[in-house]
Amino acid sequence: MNTAAKHITAKRLSIAPMMDWTDRHCRYFHRLLSKNALLYTEMVTSAALVRGGALHLLEYSAEEHPVALQLGGSDPKELAKAAQLAEQAGYCEVNLNVGCPSDRVQSGSFGAVLMKTPDLVAECCSAMREAVDIEVTVKCRIGVDDQEPKEVLPDFLSRVSAGGVSRFIIHARKAWLQGLSPKENRDIPPLDYDLVHAMKGEFPDLHLSLNGGIGSLKEAKAALNAGLDGVMIGRAAYQRPYDILAGIDEEIFGDTGRVCSKEVVRQMLPYIERHLKDGGKLNQITRHMLGLFAGQGGARIWRRMLSERGHNSGAELVLEALSHITPQVPELHHRPAHLRMLS
Repeated sequence: MNTAAKHITAKRLSIAPMMDWTDRHCRYFHRLLSKNALLYTEMVTSAALVRGGALHLLEYSAEEHPVALQLGGSDPKELAKAAQLAEQAGYCEVNLNVGCPSDRVQSGSFGAVLMKTPDLVAECCSAMREAVDIEVTVKCRIGVDDQEPKEVLPDFLSRVSAGGVSRFIIHARKAWLQGLSPKENRDIPPLDYDLVHAMKGEFPDLHLSLNGGIGSLKEAKAALNAGLDGVMIGRAAYQRPYDILAGIDEEIFGDTGRVCSKEVVRQMLPYIERHLKDGGKLNQITRHMLGLFAGQGGARIWRRMLSERGHNSGAELVLEALSHITPQVPELHHRPAHLRMLS
């Protein structure tokens, strides 16, 4: 299956772009757990790419596909140039961030503050659409500050879709630009899933994905079965990667079998060794793997060893920590016979 076809299929379940979390090492690790889920980069600003020339921010491994780039910005011409760079780098999608509420993002006039200027968002998206052949999408909130989501969200979707966007990922919470930290904005404003479902009824031709508070594949499947086109999972996929990602291919995409958690570690070793050979640090990769064995015997030792010694150790530490893991029996029942022996 080519990259474009993979991207079309992968829209059904994606892993959220998360600052300081979903870097290229994280995405490589996540791809070993699921070959189908759509992965996103951390947010990269258009200014960093176009004015700053920070093209290293676009680097990724070919194995990560299907992978999308999330952009932050509000200048249509600059975003168009950044989108072209993303297309040249091989990304299958460019996503515009209209959801991040941090002070730094607000000061740059992008992120969630753009919920207040849907016509500008539409102009930005139209400029990107004209500049590239890959898909342009938007990740947004249901509103900000004192906006009334039932009024703001449908108006936003109508105006921005007129700019050529047909796919939106909606974080089902308002964002408070003053008074709440980014972390608090992920937890305190109440979720309104019903509103997102209502938008699918009002805009049946748009591809709408639900984001925010999804903590299990059971919840993701419920949203899909209720009529939404996709689900984006954030922190749960990062904090409990095996619990979430290892079941995606089977439960969401209908593939059979899933990889053994210990086998994933073994598959990471060549990647880790290349990174170390290039002068990198072990913990730059293993920090993303700390939650791999959540709920399994030896998980605490695994986390402690990698956390305490990962800054100045080699790949042998990973194997040493792995030797303390006792996989749960149910996990083995889902593995192909040739992989069960490796556990």
